[in-house]
Amino acid sequence: MKKMLRFFLMLPIICLSGCWSSTELNKLAIVTAMGIDKTENGYLVTVQILNPSELAGDARSGRTEVVTFKKSGATIFEAIRSLSTDVPRRLYVAHLREVVFGEEMARAGIAKPLDVLSRHKELRSDFYMTVAKGSTAYDTLNVQTALEKIPANKVFDSLENSERRWAPTRTVTLDELVSSIVSKGREPMLTGIYVYGDPESGSKVTNAQNISPKSGLRLDYLGVFKKDKLVGWLNKNDSKGVSYITDTVKSTVETIPCEGGKITINTTSSKTKVKGKMEKGNPKIVINVTSEGSIDDVECKIDLAKPEKIKELNKRYAKDIKGKIEGSIKTLQEKYQSDIFGFGDEIHRTDPKEWKRLKGNWDQEFANLDVNVTVTAKIRNLGTISDSFQKEIEE
Repeated sequence: MKKMLRFFLMLPIICLSGCWSSTELNKLAIVTAMGIDKTENGYLVTVQILNPSELAGDARSGRTEVVTFKKSGATIFEAIRSLSTDVPRRLYVAHLREVVFGEEMARAGIAKPLDVLSRHKELRSDFYMTVAKGSTAYDTLNVQTALEKIPANKVFDSLENSERRWAPTRTVTLDELVSSIVSKGREPMLTGIYVYGDPESGSKVTNAQNISPKSGLRLDYLGVFKKDKLVGWLNKNDSKGVSYITDTVKSTVETIPCEGGKITINTTSSKTKVKGKMEKGNPKIVINVTSEGSIDDVECKIDLAKPEKIKELNKRYAKDIKGKIEGSIKTLQEKYQSDIFGFGDEIHRTDPKEWKRLKGNWDQEFANLDVNVTVTAKIRNLGTISDSFQKEIEE
């Protein structure tokens, strides 16, 4: 009897123990994107919050699907908490998709902002970090986007799609960014994002309703860092060269000259092996790239049925890739002295003892580093036709 009585007395505690810290959904403000800008006395934090009434069901009131709020503070956490004066719900960041730093903030250093992001217990590690090229994070998050109702999802999906099919861009998570900042043999890089068109029109609901939006968000190329500070930007070819070296090319296109025009090859697979070694007390890097592709666009006079023509195209294909790789190495060595390739990490793995000697002056060692590049490229597919009908028209 006493055991039975004890059980019933404990039953309410058992039933309630699973939800003691729960919060009702209608008490949460779900943050999809966060922007961090530098101010004179601290930081400006912008949050992009879902408007649930516009996302649930078929009924629409004409209001936006997301709302942005901004607040300044001496620290980032102070700015985030002061947002409670505008936002009637508790900010919930577990569904964050994007963090964007204003360019001024990125050039000043992002270590302090990363500290608060790393400490937050609700944050997951599957969101991406970007830099607002030539702009502020606030302006970037204040744009309505077409196709995707939620701008943060647009940027998130664009980053993944572009990395998978274009190559000069890169997805970078919080963990990856912090790891590269603290590393002695690898510097960080982030993809740039910018507002095109009229920024003032971008915040209006009608911007996303136009068949040709007056403003929008577009990915740029890679931003180069030294430690936690942005030092400059790469162009398309250099950014693509970085992707080849770091073995992140899943698919991309290479346009090469041919007789009287151009031909475009779709790279369908690429594999890179990077090997570090020491020669006579000096570090050296050997890069071997193997790529395969298919011909997807012919705008010149060429007979693809001839094996010698394909052989010549293979050489030009390899030369084009090698040129991008060597160009990116030259830019990073001569202009920025920033090892975003991770060559230092490779030397560390190959010869830990020598790395202890080199790591204290790696910036200078990297600038003078001997890098040997070998590229093997083959065309595996000509498409559904072996010859171009344009040749018949022109003859």
